[in-house]
Amino acid sequence: MQALPSTSANSPHARRPRVWGWVLLAPMIAWLVLFVILPMVILFVYSFCTRDDLGRVVFEFTFDNYRRVGDPIYLTILGRSIAYAALTTVLCIALGYPVAWFIARQREAVRNTLLLLVMIPFWTSFLIRTYAWITILKGEGLLNGLLLAVGFIPEPLTLLYTPFAVIIGLVYAYLPFMILPIYGSAEKLDNALVEAAHDLGAGPVRAFSEVIVPLTWPGIAAGVLLVFVPAIGMFAITDLMGGARVPMIGNIIQNQFSKAFNWPFGAALGVVFTFMFILAYALIQRRGARDPHS
Repeated sequence: MQALPSTSANSPHARRPRVWGWVLLAPMIAWLVLFVILPMVILFVYSFCTRDDLGRVVFEFTFDNYRRVGDPIYLTILGRSIAYAALTTVLCIALGYPVAWFIARQREAVRNTLLLLVMIPFWTSFLIRTYAWITILKGEGLLNGLLLAVGFIPEPLTLLYTPFAVIIGLVYAYLPFMILPIYGSAEKLDNALVEAAHDLGAGPVRAFSEVIVPLTWPGIAAGVLLVFVPAIGMFAITDLMGGARVPMIGNIIQNQFSKAFNWPFGAALGVVFTFMFILAYALIQRRGARDPHS
């Protein structure tokens, strides 16, 4: 009887899949090293440098850039950025969760159509969509015209270039990034578990809070990361819809690199922003680890 090839961990047959696995991962690893890790290393090094009178980076070690981050002005802007991003995230959850749940409960044909509708905004340039909102919110825009026509307001409201406009723009830009991850979790949820909760006496609120939310938490966590962190660093919406009157941390970082030519200070702000992302990710992962259903 012919002997079967050895399948031990040290055999050539066992090592071959591992080698091919690393070969397949090589392009992704190279991409991460070149476009993620290396830029972050450069950013970290620059954050401890200074600049000369011409704005050129001087490699002299200093903590002044990080001390400057602690200035009350920048702390206020950072706090505003976190508050706006948190409000955007909460609104995206409030608006996106019902939509994601509704889509997940539909039959396949309807579900695919609704998902297509969610994805349609990505077919258009982000700037074009932002300028569309400017047209809607400006004094002589569509929204004010409609409110005036029905007699709801006596004169046009000041909507554009306000914090309200910034929040509207952020929610519109990031809402799909909340809907899609939650949909992914809700679509996998076994409806029999919800029915069992009702059979055991749980009302709609209790079934939602103790069954549905814990089982869809991975989607919520992914949506929070995809919305909260980018919203903190967003600068295009605050420039266009806020009229540069509502600066956020992303605007400050952009200005340091493009206008003030203070790359070391901009790098320090970027490093702080990166650590904020790591902290947000760690907190969400810790919350998920405590939840036995996630």
